[in-house]
Amino acid sequence: MNKGILAVGIILLALIALNLLNVLNNYSTGSELDYYLLKETTDASMVDALDKTYFKNCGLYRIDKEKFVESFLYRFANNIDASRGYTIGFYDINEVPPRVSVKIDSLTTLSFNTGKDRQAANISTSYDAVLETNYKSDMDTEINLKINSDKCKNLRNLYGTN
Repeated sequence: MNKGILAVGIILLALIALNLLNVLNNYSTGSELDYYLLKETTDASMVDALDKTYFKNCGLYRIDKEKFVESFLYRFANNIDASRGYTIGFYDINEVPPRVSVKIDSLTTLSFNTGKDRQAANISTSYDAVLETNYKSDMDTEINLKINSDKCKNLRNLYGTN
């Protein structure tokens, strides 16, 4: 009888250890996958939201906020894991120079309570991105002339940027 209970205890400990390893693996893998999904989606959405007319007239990069958010949500929704819940937060979207800060929270399979008051462990991932280019020194004067032109000033007034 004593050896039977010992065997059952060892089996239960092994099951608890396997379950704990599975949860920890899901948490660490989920965090890494969320980071790369957020990074690739943000970078691609910023390129999609570039205003080519503003760049052609003023020589500076500018993104459209609404187009960025639309492209981000579309791309993110196409690539997520349907078994997890996500919460997306846009904390800073700057048009000129193009800079965004995005944070996603995803729910893991680990839950603490059952029923109506169910709470799951969140994985929070944030990413800050700046879209920039390497300018050559001989282009600086040309860009400064474009920025100070009347057409560019009118576009800045239209977009509300300085």
